[in-house]
Amino acid sequence: MESVARLLLLVAVVVAAASGATTGAVAATATPTPHLKLKGGLRVRLTHVDAHGNYSRMQLLQRAARRSHHRMSRLVARATGVKAAAGGGDLQVPVHAGNGEFLMDVAIGTPALSYAAIVDTGSDLVWTQCKPCVECFKQSTPVFDPSSSSTYATLPCSSSFCGDLPTSTCTSANKCGYTYTYGDASSTQGVLASETFTLGKEKLPGVAFGCGDTNEGDGFTQGAGLFGLGRGPLSLVSQLGLDKFSYCLTSLDDGDGKSPLLLGGSVAAISESAATAPVQSTPLVKNPSQPSFYYVSLAGLTVGSTRITLPASAFAIQDDGTGGVIVDSGTSITYLEVQGYRALRKAFVAQMALPTVDGSEIGLDLCFQGPAKGVDQVQVPKLVLHFDGGADLDLPAENYMVLDSASGALCLTVAPSRGLSIIGNFQQQNFQFVYDVAGDTLSFAPVQCNKL
Repeated sequence: MESVARLLLLVAVVVAAASGATTGAVAATATPTPHLKLKGGLRVRLTHVDAHGNYSRMQLLQRAARRSHHRMSRLVARATGVKAAAGGGDLQVPVHAGNGEFLMDVAIGTPALSYAAIVDTGSDLVWTQCKPCVECFKQSTPVFDPSSSSTYATLPCSSSFCGDLPTSTCTSANKCGYTYTYGDASSTQGVLASETFTLGKEKLPGVAFGCGDTNEGDGFTQGAGLFGLGRGPLSLVSQLGLDKFSYCLTSLDDGDGKSPLLLGGSVAAISESAATAPVQSTPLVKNPSQPSFYYVSLAGLTVGSTRITLPASAFAIQDDGTGGVIVDSGTSITYLEVQGYRALRKAFVAQMALPTVDGSEIGLDLCFQGPAKGVDQVQVPKLVLHFDGGADLDLPAENYMVLDSASGALCLTVAPSRGLSIIGNFQQQNFQFVYDVAGDTLSFAPVQCNKL
């Protein structure tokens, strides 16, 4: 077997801030309809953030591992309620998730301005950088200018969307101001507004979004803002009233690296003719402490011939809101609560029959030294994730074991965590995942994503 590296966005707390956000030539305020029903379905393409970076396979893996560790730290900090200081003062705000691994081409305003946005199933807010910038990070496309759009309108403090923010404030002009601060000190600040967004050829009027005039953070520089696909009321999924959405994540080794994102109804369903195995489903679980995340119940693990038996509490959502397992497109590596990870690691060490080597340079915890010859023929134990409802995610080896061709090391793309477990996008590659938000179900099946 030739293993290859497969690479496949924020609970926000809004703090009072008299924003110097754009006033521009458009002074209108508006309250968009809470649900903008999408006419039929919509298909768009996602591009991995490193798709055009001309990186080697090992550089791609190292970059993905580094981003995954940072994101995991923020997600765990958010789930466990760790606080971070905002602006160096005494005010404390919760840590947000931030960033992601995939970009989507969108257009904003009338006339429309095209840009790339980071897509994130782990967050809600839709936002972009806006002129006039007080402080903005560099982006490859022009910064959106609200004064040049005939469909831009700021949202008043009485807007239901302003009320959906955990905390909000009125500026002196009765605009809904926001500040989001991330765990790595990245942040966006501005006003909540409404605008026409265009996805593909579909125009979506009245989308509520953050128009940020003060934004900083290296993690956002791949795009010009962020598109949240989480479960909260401000996400694009909720605003469009979608019953379902799905994606199928390709690897960078497949074609042009474009992954389909399917929004709405029958478009998002798995085609039985495309699937190479039966469709399986497991319930989506809600965590009142973290309403944006897509949680599932992980019932167990199998490594090779060993079914790993763990107490029910190992991956359960705890009374304080910690724990549980989320499915996240913005994290590459899978992270398991340390109790489960240790059992999985032990099983791999016992069954690989190869010496372990230090994988810290790559950014992974468990690596094995392959033989000098025939490393691509090494057989690795099967890895299966068992979910409630009898759904089994039976992973092909390339979804969890990667090869460093230079050193011959075989590395497991699973790592330990505390406070939250995450099913990352390495493990999701070439599976179509359908999020049935109306029916609280996650379905999946193996699909050749570059042919979907």
